[in-house]
Order: sequence, then structure tokens, then C-alpha cells
Amino acid sequence: MSRSARYGAAGRSESERAWQLLVELVMETRGEWRRRVAEATGLPFSRARALWRLERGPRTLAELAQDMGTDAPAATVLINGLEERGLVRREAHPTDRRAKQVSLTPAGRRMLAAVSKITDQPPAAFTALQREEVAALRRTLEKLVRGDGSARP
Repeated sequence: MSRSARYGAAGRSESERAWQLLVELVMETRGEWRRRVAEATGLPFSRARALWRLERGPRTLAELAQDMGTDAPAATVLINGLEERGLVRREAHPTDRRAKQVSLTPAGRRMLAAVSKITDQPPAAFTALQREEVAALRRTLEKLVRGDGSARP
């Protein structure tokens, strides 16, 4: 039985089956890269993930928790650890007196810059694909990431 059989492919749409295969590919092949990120930063990978979420700009704890698929207490613990290391700071929200915003510090930005230099090699299965297949896959993924229905040449 293949690994993807565990997702119950029978009865699923083509889109659902393709999505499950993509998720499986990513989940099963990123372990080494995640380990190197944790090693380089001295942070659990979940905390490095939080830094990426803040790269786009300040977020409230509630927004961060929702983005990461966790609850507010867990996000608070996570941010406490990052704040202790000087990687993020909490500030008053500009329009909501009840909320705090979390943003990256210069040290947090430097850490993200260092992490961006850690290579993430594609899995061996990618090297078996023809160049045209990889190019078509890249265009499709770009289209999905943008969500605008168009693909760049």
C-alpha cells in the first residue's frame, strides 16, 4: 500500500488528491532542512516559523496564533521565548487598546536573513523529472501561490 493510500484517495476530487500528494511530498522531505534551521538558529522550528510570519509586518498575538494554527496561549509562550532572545518586541496596537502587536527586531531580521541562506535541496524525486516537467510544475505552483489565475512565463 502506498503512503498516499492512508489519505483515503477513493472518492476524493482530483484537486483533493493532488493537494494531498503535495502535502505528503513536503511533509516527508523537509525534515533535514528543518533540523538545519533549528540548529542554525538555536530555536525550535515552530519559533523560526513565527519569525517568518512576522516578516510581512506586525501581527497581533491572535492573528499570529490563527496563522500558525495554534491557540492564543501557545502563541504567547512562543512569543515570550522570542522576546527573551531579543528577536521580537511587543507594542501597543495603534487602533485597539486591548491588543498588543508583535514585530521583528533588527536581530530577528538578521536571523531570518541567516536562515534564508540555508539551502533547501529538492527531494531526489525532483531530479528524476524532465526539465520541462519541473518548469510546468513551477509555473503551476506560482499560479497557485499568487491565487490570481495567471502564471508567469
